[in-house]
Amino acid sequence: QVRPVESGGGSVQAGGSLRLACAASGFRNCNYDMMWYHQAPGKEREFVSSIDSDGSTSYADSVKGRFTIAQDKAKNTVYLQMNDLKPEDTGVFYCKKVLLCGDSEYEEFWGQGTQVTVSS
Repeated sequence: QVRPVESGGGSVQAGGSLRLACAASGFRNCNYDMMWYHQAPGKEREFVSSIDSDGSTSYADSVKGRFTIAQDKAKNTVYLQMNDLKPEDTGVFYCKKVLLCGDSEYEEFWGQGTQVTVSS
């Protein structure tokens, strides 16, 4: 699917773990960035983590040491392993696929999101 599809959300207690998955296809031999964003209730959507076609990763300060992003290219899937979850991690997690083709072609696709609820 061109648009990414997230899965793996759920409800956990603080300190627990979840693994989110983002399935995507249609990369057309382009370079890409796969990103996770978090939108807490009543707040703006914020960057969480990303991984690119070279495997380089980045993380928001708030999740460093707790979350790990990884990709399985054979399955066209990106994972976000979330450990030591906190109540402030509650919200919807969105996956965004960004394609960078050639010198100037840029496309982005958002998934529908997956809900994560962390109780204290």
